[in-house]
Amino acid sequence: MSFDQGLILAILGIAIVMFVSGRWRHDLVAGATLLACVLAGLVDADAAFSGFGHPAVVTVAGVLIISRALQLSGAVDAMARRLIPAGAGPALTVAGLTVVAAVLSGFMNNVGALALLMPIAIQTAGRLGLPPGRLLMPLAFGSILGGMTTLIGTPTNLIVSGFRAEVGEGAFRMFDFAPVGVGVALAGVAFIVLIGWRLVPARERATVEGFDTGRYFTEVRIGEKSKSAGKTLSDIDKALENNDAQIIGLIRNETRITAPMPYRRLRAGDILVIETDPGALASVLSALDLELEEADSHSDEDAEQAERKSRKAPDEDKADEAEQGQGKTSSRDDERGEIALVELAVLPGSALGGRSATQLDLRNRYGLNMLALSRAGQRSISRLKTTLIRPGDVLLMQGPMPAVAGFAADFGCVPLADRALRIPDPRKAALSVATLVTAVAAAAFGWLPAAVSFAAGALAVVVLDLVPLRKVYDAVDWPVIVLLAALMPVAGAMASTGAAGLLADVLLNTVAQGNAVVAVGLILVVTMTLSDFMNNAATAAVMCPVALGTATQLGVGADPFLMAVAIGGSCAFLTPIGHQNNTLIMGPGGFRFGDYLRLGLPVELLVIATAIPLLLWAWPL
Repeated sequence: MSFDQGLILAILGIAIVMFVSGRWRHDLVAGATLLACVLAGLVDADAAFSGFGHPAVVTVAGVLIISRALQLSGAVDAMARRLIPAGAGPALTVAGLTVVAAVLSGFMNNVGALALLMPIAIQTAGRLGLPPGRLLMPLAFGSILGGMTTLIGTPTNLIVSGFRAEVGEGAFRMFDFAPVGVGVALAGVAFIVLIGWRLVPARERATVEGFDTGRYFTEVRIGEKSKSAGKTLSDIDKALENNDAQIIGLIRNETRITAPMPYRRLRAGDILVIETDPGALASVLSALDLELEEADSHSDEDAEQAERKSRKAPDEDKADEAEQGQGKTSSRDDERGEIALVELAVLPGSALGGRSATQLDLRNRYGLNMLALSRAGQRSISRLKTTLIRPGDVLLMQGPMPAVAGFAADFGCVPLADRALRIPDPRKAALSVATLVTAVAAAAFGWLPAAVSFAAGALAVVVLDLVPLRKVYDAVDWPVIVLLAALMPVAGAMASTGAAGLLADVLLNTVAQGNAVVAVGLILVVTMTLSDFMNNAATAAVMCPVALGTATQLGVGADPFLMAVAIGGSCAFLTPIGHQNNTLIMGPGGFRFGDYLRLGLPVELLVIATAIPLLLWAWPL
């Protein structure tokens, strides 16, 4: 082993540990790995950022933008509603959801496909009396299986295609993955529909009702001689933190302000709506010199409130005006349901990751309250405002629906309540579908390279106003783009230093014993194992050079080995961290880390048993 080989293997080993640990974002780890290789002289500085122009990276970005056009037009919603049978039983419902997810994922971002179908699955689970996870896990797995079937179904396939092009064999075409991918997907979906969904643990999650926020709502009045009179809400908030409580509203002059400004100064007669544990209520009242509000207390104080209103200070008039549109509603508005409780699932890659409610400044920026957080199905209110949010968490938000919707769009969250069907604009729906079909056809028939075809499609949906210009960059999953672009030069260094060939030689001599069939199976299993614990795109970038080195050592074609990487890189069914879909369903399904094994292990064994014969048939050695 040369010095350069040992050095790049050491860097990659550290990177894999960091990927698996999950403490750092994947794009950050990938960027650090690239810089380490540049500083070590393993990657030429002039070529360090060439990955951003790699065809796989450009294609992924184009596919994501076209996928957003399909979502915004409402075409996908309408198709899903029509294909999923209404009033069907559990087995038929699982079949409908899983098949639709698999088909959609072949041509659009599979996380986007899952996010569109999740509210339908949760609503249907309630109708059928099933735990939500019984539908969510088959839905997520079906989406993963469907991504194997086409070139654009998953970034893994695009990476594999890029490596094939770099060794002079030409890139894989649009449907080259279908002979193996479709067979594996059909076998996996059939197993899930017939048997597998029954293996999913019956976990109950913390729903809006399960959060049980009602018993923590308490109205307290600031008395005439209360020491809290004259203090700002910010002062009260600091005192409440010591008692695991928070202010979620202020009632003044019969007007409820859902997310009052922190600088608002309190007056005698104000009513605070707080959330706290019943056991801590006494200490809250004592610490702040507050009184429990009685149901009949308002009538005796109407005159006093009217008088106070007439004496309201000018600065407080301005504060009231500033809060218009920031959660201020009358009691009549509350009765009409304009202030809502909404569950939001945090998507992988969301800007909320690693941030707390306090850091987000929810009241000032959005007029919202975060009432509770569910992680792996368990509700938590302990130090809620300072709890760092993670992907897969479910947040219980309170506020006006437009504010909640804006927050969800800005931060990458999925509302779990069944949303109204987006009525498609016939012209936009037709144009978005036509754009996708044209881009796929241009790539499939070789009229244009895939990167050019989908970049042109992305430009078309912007020019045709199918995706508003302000939302174009929001449609791109930038952490995935950075990860791909950073790891491509690193993977090239593995090949140029001979490290990939060294690893291939070790695998062949110690396990495969020079048998090509065993080597294909070994590459598949190793890739699947890595993919269960680290990002699938990163796994493909690491394993493709090893697959090429193995083929070279054996003196056979590289295609079956690259296809084994493509299949294995997509099959992450054992853990919630291996694939973004698995992470997304963890909170809504109430799953624990080990729950994925019950269905995931049989599916992975079935994939191995199905994929190896298909690989040898479609891509003979």
